[in-house]
Amino acid sequence: MEGDFLKGNSLEVPAPDNRLAKKNQLLDRGQWANKLEFMLAVAGTLVGLGNLWRFPYLCYKNGGGAFLVPYVLFLLTCGIPMFLLETAMGQYTSQGCITCWRHFCPLFEGIGYATQVVIAYAAVSYIVIQAWAFFYLFSSFSAEIPWASCRNTWNTESCVEFDKTNVSSNWTANATTPATEFWERRVLGISQGIEEVGSLRWELALCLLLAWILCYFCVWKGVRSTGKVVYFTATFPYVMLVVLLARGLTLPGAIDGIAFYLYPDPTRLVDPQVWMDAGAQVLFSFGICQGSLTALGSYNQFNNNCYKDTFVLCLVNGLSSFVAGFAIFSVLGFMSHEQGVPISEVAASGPGLAFIAYPRAVAMMPFPQLWSICFFVMVILLGADTQFVSLECLMTSVTDMFPTVFRRAYRRELLLLCLCTVCFFLGLLLVTEGGLYFLQLFDHYVCSGNNLLLLSVCQSIAIGWIYGADRLYDNIEDMIGYRPWPLMKYCWLYVTPGVCLGTFIFSLVKYKPLKFNKTYTYPTWAYALGWCLGLFCVLLIPLWIIFKLTQMKGTISQNLMQLCRPENKKQNTENQPEQCPLNPDNTPTPAATEYKGSGGSEMEMQVACLSPPTPRSNPTFCMPLDSSV
Repeated sequence: MEGDFLKGNSLEVPAPDNRLAKKNQLLDRGQWANKLEFMLAVAGTLVGLGNLWRFPYLCYKNGGGAFLVPYVLFLLTCGIPMFLLETAMGQYTSQGCITCWRHFCPLFEGIGYATQVVIAYAAVSYIVIQAWAFFYLFSSFSAEIPWASCRNTWNTESCVEFDKTNVSSNWTANATTPATEFWERRVLGISQGIEEVGSLRWELALCLLLAWILCYFCVWKGVRSTGKVVYFTATFPYVMLVVLLARGLTLPGAIDGIAFYLYPDPTRLVDPQVWMDAGAQVLFSFGICQGSLTALGSYNQFNNNCYKDTFVLCLVNGLSSFVAGFAIFSVLGFMSHEQGVPISEVAASGPGLAFIAYPRAVAMMPFPQLWSICFFVMVILLGADTQFVSLECLMTSVTDMFPTVFRRAYRRELLLLCLCTVCFFLGLLLVTEGGLYFLQLFDHYVCSGNNLLLLSVCQSIAIGWIYGADRLYDNIEDMIGYRPWPLMKYCWLYVTPGVCLGTFIFSLVKYKPLKFNKTYTYPTWAYALGWCLGLFCVLLIPLWIIFKLTQMKGTISQNLMQLCRPENKKQNTENQPEQCPLNPDNTPTPAATEYKGSGGSEMEMQVACLSPPTPRSNPTFCMPLDSSV
């Protein structure tokens, strides 16, 4: 009876709704599962389409081997030092490329916003190359590769097929190859100029949609999904690159192409465009001033050796670009031998170089359909790696700025869906008949060139001079246990800003308007559009400074001094619960530490006062909401 009475009159506490708690709790920010995932993710984004398409194109445009001289110089003085700087910033703060500036130099937080604008432009434009690759991939599933013959509806009378018995018998001054006509007439349907936007290429639009869907499902779970995808996407392209290089070296005329690639023309070194392209290529291909390195580094363990990683990854990226150049120029040498013209005239310059030279090489291999499929899968994977990181960088920046809003169940996925949808519709302009003109305009004025040089100057000054190069050395020593080579510090202080600023001024003095395919001159409004888009990124830095100064009280000098001081690394208590009276500072207690050690996440530990007291423990303790920041 007593037991029944107690059972019937006991105080029943309803069980918490686990589904509601899971929906409302803050999700963990996440980390790489292991070091290999970080290395593959960074290598995947560095060794991308820039190595396969952009680097050989710039070599070709700037006189072959002459381009390697300024490229190596920029790599040593700007690429490696800035790579370490950005990776260390993310790893030390565990924050994205915007919020990390609050812990170094809040005055220059505008650099973070500027880098996000650059990477947003790149995310919209460079995925179009994946759409082209999908188009070629689907076209490869045919009895005869369509760019291997002139017997197609889109071919003209000027089309001349490759004749193995006499390579130059039918070649005339106005002759074109099947690969060139497939690219210009079948894929692009290219118009006469940027004024003629033309109609939407619906097949390319569907390929673009497919590329965005692929990117969405590879990024939607953050580093937990991206870290697994890169095991394949970052390694398979190397296999195909070696195969294509071996095939290219066996073609007649390949030696001439490689000689053109390696032999520098000293007269081109006085051309400022060569130096600006070299600097921009280093900054772009290494992800400098785009926020990607900071975002990827922010998911590292605090004691990860980012200094050693810098040299390994920079070496991998540089060698990959160099090897890709061999693969491209060996084919260009063969095309020169086939057509009987100089290598400098063998192919039209522009983004289509990889879609003319490489497909022709693939078409001459045994079982061309198989090799074509493998090659364009490689192109898709190279572009996908870079696109994954671009999206992850944008998502990291937004979620770190508003963690209480977006680090909840399903909100990240919805934010990513909105981002991909907006970018897809913006990218439709680039798959019109005049889309290639806009793509080259974005590439020249926004994603490379002057704005990246100026952002590098601002970033090196902000860290090297205002925050302090020695202080950053102390931060790196806290993480890896020793101080980096002193040369890095002097690069941040003097060499990097000096070289980048000098190249920028030199390019302005010798400025030449952009020409498409070395022949087409853009209208004035197009040049104005390009300059406005490029300068907008850089202008975000002074605009941010002005905005912050107008929001603060005190004199300008006092506010500047305050904005130059790093913010304290503590959790923003604006939306946190009240403090417990016996633990007002919300310091971690043994129970909280034990909870975290057993696998609990700090982001999931809500502030709670536990009772009743016991003689051997603190009577009341609080678990902090987040003590990691």
